[in-house]
Amino acid sequence: MESSTTTSYSVVSELEGTLLKNPKPFAYFMLVAFEASGLIRFATLLFLWPIIALLEVLGYRNGSLKLMIFVATAGLHESEIESVARAVLPKFYMDDVSMDAWRAFGSCEKRVVVTRMPRVMVERFAKDHLRADEVIGTEIVVNRFGYATGLIQETNVDQSVFNSVANLFVDRRPQLGLGRQITSDSPTFLSLCEEQVHAPVPSNYNGHIQRLHVQPLPVIFHDGRLVKLPTPATALLILVWIPFGIILAMIRIFVGFLLPLWAIPYVSRIFNTRFIVKGKPPAPATPGNPGVLFVCTHRTLMDPVVLSYVLGRSIPAVTYSISRLSEILSPIPTFRLTRIRDVDAEMIKKELSNGDLVVYPEGTTCREPFLLRFSALFAELTDNIVPVAMNYRVGFFHATTARGWKGLDPIFFFMNPRPVYEVTFLNQLEVEATCSSGKSPYDVANYVQRILAATLGFECTNFTRKDKYRVLAGNDGTVSYLSFLDQVKKVITTFKPFLH
Repeated sequence: MESSTTTSYSVVSELEGTLLKNPKPFAYFMLVAFEASGLIRFATLLFLWPIIALLEVLGYRNGSLKLMIFVATAGLHESEIESVARAVLPKFYMDDVSMDAWRAFGSCEKRVVVTRMPRVMVERFAKDHLRADEVIGTEIVVNRFGYATGLIQETNVDQSVFNSVANLFVDRRPQLGLGRQITSDSPTFLSLCEEQVHAPVPSNYNGHIQRLHVQPLPVIFHDGRLVKLPTPATALLILVWIPFGIILAMIRIFVGFLLPLWAIPYVSRIFNTRFIVKGKPPAPATPGNPGVLFVCTHRTLMDPVVLSYVLGRSIPAVTYSISRLSEILSPIPTFRLTRIRDVDAEMIKKELSNGDLVVYPEGTTCREPFLLRFSALFAELTDNIVPVAMNYRVGFFHATTARGWKGLDPIFFFMNPRPVYEVTFLNQLEVEATCSSGKSPYDVANYVQRILAATLGFECTNFTRKDKYRVLAGNDGTVSYLSFLDQVKKVITTFKPFLH
C-alpha cells in the first residue's frame, strides 16, 4: 500500500467488512424480517442460515445474497422496508462502524458507499450518518402495487457495482478505494481507484492530510423491539426465549396488580427484576409540607410506575401519548395533557395542590444517551422541584416504540430475562435556581436538563418530540383519536412478531 501525501478528493468504500467491521449482512436481513414482517419470516430466515452460509463457502456469493433478500423482503410493501431502514437499521450499523475506516473515508470531499445489500436498506444511514454523497447497491424489484417481489435487478452483483462506479466517475478515477480483497470472476470497483486500501484499514493510515469530518453523525433516535443484533446465535436464543418471556411477563404484571406498591421492589427480586435507588427521596406531602414536582428523564412508559414503586406510594403522572389501555391498566393516576399551554398549566397546578406530581419535560422517550429539550412549563408552576434521573437496562426487547402500539410496551419490558431500573433522586432545587430568584423558566429548564444529563452521563440536545417522530415515523407525533377498529389494526400491526 502506497500512502499519498496530498488531499484526496474522492473515495469509494465498501460498506460490509470495511466501513462496517462485520462482513456478513445476514443479521441486517434478520432485522428487516423481524421488524417489517414478523416472527415466522424471522424464524424461516434463521433456519435457512446453514444453506446461506454453505453457498457463501462454496463461492456462490450472489446466490447466497439473493436467497437472503428473497426471504427477508418478498411480499413486503416498499414503505415497510423503508421504514425499517429509516428507524431501526441505523443504530445497528453505527454500533459496528470501524473508526479507522471512517477516518480515511471522512477525510475525502466526495464520498461514495458501495454495498451488496439493497440500496434502500443502506442509503438513509450512509447519507445521514456517514455523510456519503452517493450509495450504490442492489435494487429490489417492486411490482406495480408497491410490494417487493424478493428479486433484484442485478444478475452479477459485483459487475453491476463495477459498472455503476465507472459511470459515476467518467471524467476522473476516484483517488481512494477502501474494500475487502476478494477473489471474484468479475472486476471489482477497487480496480478503478488510483489508490487501494484493503480492509481492515490500518489505524495509523494517514494518506490524507485533510480531515473534513472527525466523527460520523450519531444516531439519537431509533425504533424497533430488538436490543441486540440478531446474529444466528442471538436470533436462536431470542426464538427459544420468547414463549418463556411471554409467560414471565404475564406473571410479573399479575403480581404487580396484586401487591401494594411498597412491596413491589422487594418481591420483584424473586422474578429477577431489579430496582436500584440512589439519593434521598423527599418526604411525602403533608398539610405543612406541600407536594413536590418530580421532574424526570423519560426512558420508557414504565417510568412513573417505577417511581411510585420505589417511593412506596402512588404518585400521579401527567402524560400525553400513552394508549387508553395503558391508562386503564396503570396502577397510578394519570392525567392526559392537551398540549394547550394554559389548559395544561391549570391542570398541573390543580394536581400539585393535592400533593406530589411527576412530569416528563422531554415529552417523549429517548433510548440513546441523550436528553431531548426540556419544556419550560414546569418551571413556571412551582419552585418545589425535585429532579429525578431515570434509566433502564434490558437484554432482548426494547420497551418503547414510535411506529407501533405503546400499550404493549410494559409487556415487552417484562419479557426481558432481567430488566433493571435505576432511579436517582437529586436534591430539591435551591430557591436561587428557580424562577423565584428572577431566573427565566427556560434557564431553569435548561439547568435541570444539564444536571440530569451529568448524573446519567448523557448529552443535552435541542431535539424535540416532533423531531423524533419525523425521523422514526414520518409524522410529527400528534396523537389523534382512533376508532376501536383502528386500534385493533394497530395492535396487530405492532405485534407482528407473534401474530403474523
